[in-house]
Amino acid sequence: MEKINSTPSKYIQGQGVLSSLAKHSLQLGDSALIISGGKVKHIVSPIIAKSFGDAHAVFYMETCEGECSRKEIDRLVTICKAQDIKVVIGVGGGKTLDTAKAVAHLFNVPVVIVPTTASTDAPSSALSVIYTETGQFESYLRLLKKPDVVLVDSQIVAQAPVRLLVSGMGNALATYFEARANLRSGMTGDMPTKAAMLVADLCYQTLLKNGLKAKLAVESKTLTPEVENIIEANMSGVGFESDELAAAHAVHNRLPLLNESHHLFHGEKVAFGALMQLALENAPLEEIYQVLGFCRSVGLPTCLADIGAADISKEALMSIAKAACAEGETIQNRPFKIDPMAVYSAILEVNQLGIRQQHAQSIHA
Repeated sequence: MEKINSTPSKYIQGQGVLSSLAKHSLQLGDSALIISGGKVKHIVSPIIAKSFGDAHAVFYMETCEGECSRKEIDRLVTICKAQDIKVVIGVGGGKTLDTAKAVAHLFNVPVVIVPTTASTDAPSSALSVIYTETGQFESYLRLLKKPDVVLVDSQIVAQAPVRLLVSGMGNALATYFEARANLRSGMTGDMPTKAAMLVADLCYQTLLKNGLKAKLAVESKTLTPEVENIIEANMSGVGFESDELAAAHAVHNRLPLLNESHHLFHGEKVAFGALMQLALENAPLEEIYQVLGFCRSVGLPTCLADIGAADISKEALMSIAKAACAEGETIQNRPFKIDPMAVYSAILEVNQLGIRQQHAQSIHA
């Protein structure tokens, strides 16, 4: 059995580092396709244009249209072929970055990733999540390698809506618990190194120590050491891909079956999945309450009402549990047998604990 510690070739984080984008991309290729999300294009375009203009470098900019779908990926690969692109650069949120990684993978060129939010671990991962054109989860695209460069301008990230940073905390929250599950089960075939497990644990401890302070700082549009720490923790692809996924992401993948959950961000669903995983594992109540307390403090969901499903029927909840247990889902990375009834029961347990904690907090408020 092999041990794995997987990281990007280069990770750069700091205030104002977007201005050095051309310098880093030119080390990989002399013509770039820059794929950006429409919402951030007006913010980043002037900085990027100046960076490439000062370097007298060739670049083309395209807006990522809609989902990270096969149709959109194929459209951008066609542009790469027509313009003889040597490096792909993704600038934006998770779906834009996943699209850029998939395009670079299929066109077989290096990729530079520039996240403008810290809402997912997509920037550092060798994975693209493929959706249908209507936003339903379709499949994972496993890539040959992690990005060649991940460049994070923390000043830009700190200006994004605070809910995105909190969603990133929810996604990062699962890193340690899914890593631990895989270490115990050995189901993925490879084992994380001690260094990878330390990264996963450090990610969790950083969230507990800095999460609330970082949220308050971003609400005030300020960049503090706590924000820098949370940005780095939220880019937990540095840890998660050495440790693999488990039940938390399996539940995330199936929550879109509920129309009521469509307003949720990726990390918000993963955070609820992480709580469900702890219940499924029969984790100590002290640990579950610690995670519940963290989620409540930063505004992550802790019960079915928080995800818009307070009145969900038993049949609808069971359909999610069955889908989460489908063959090939990451929930199978467990040291014990999983069935839909166990998942159904774990979701109800988390719901009751979350309601109980909310009630206790309201009494002491």
